[in-house]
Amino acid sequence: MAEALHSDLLEGIPHAFSTCAPLDLQGIMPGGVLVRVKQVHSAEVVFATEAMAAPLEADALVTDQPGLLLGIVTADCAPVLLMDERAGVVGAAHAGWRGAVSGVLENTISAMVRLGSDPAQIRAAIGPTIAQQSYEVDEAFRANFAEAEGRFFESGRHSHWQFDLPGFAAHRIALAGVTHVDDLQEDTYSRPDRFHSFRRSSHRGENTTGRQLSVIGLPH
Repeated sequence: MAEALHSDLLEGIPHAFSTCAPLDLQGIMPGGVLVRVKQVHSAEVVFATEAMAAPLEADALVTDQPGLLLGIVTADCAPVLLMDERAGVVGAAHAGWRGAVSGVLENTISAMVRLGSDPAQIRAAIGPTIAQQSYEVDEAFRANFAEAEGRFFESGRHSHWQFDLPGFAAHRIALAGVTHVDDLQEDTYSRPDRFHSFRRSSHRGENTTGRQLSVIGLPH
């Protein structure tokens, strides 16, 4: 069986973060139907009620319908899985820096609230993503963030910084009122044996199409 990563914070709800090996979806939730969107680094969220023949452009999904496995793919961006077990609502978000700055995580939590969730009851887990020590950015990148967000940047070589994407994602989740957050602290860039990484593959001139899949769903 392919390796799958789990968060203790999401215990009780079928979910998994993949490594570079594919997930056994039926092993995660027997009979589950995978639902995905066409990811475009946006802040858009889809309310999933059934499998979609033509995926909509968005970067997050929420549902209160049993039997659906919400799925998002990543290869350095932060995969965030969320649940409110009491309300019977789950969500999955693709949070690259653009989406995180634009509010995809807050929008996902807001959409869960529209389905009956309470932010105080929501649990969120951040899966494998590029770590701060692996994520060098330049001045143009830094200019996309407010001065108050400077704590997510550490000085690097001249005119460069190291950006803390999972820390920034956790910060944006907290802004929406969710305080229960688990970061798996798995660095995609530094583990070629374990994860796909778009940035690492680009640096090496390798194929950049590999992705991790993260899923969460409500069982029947």
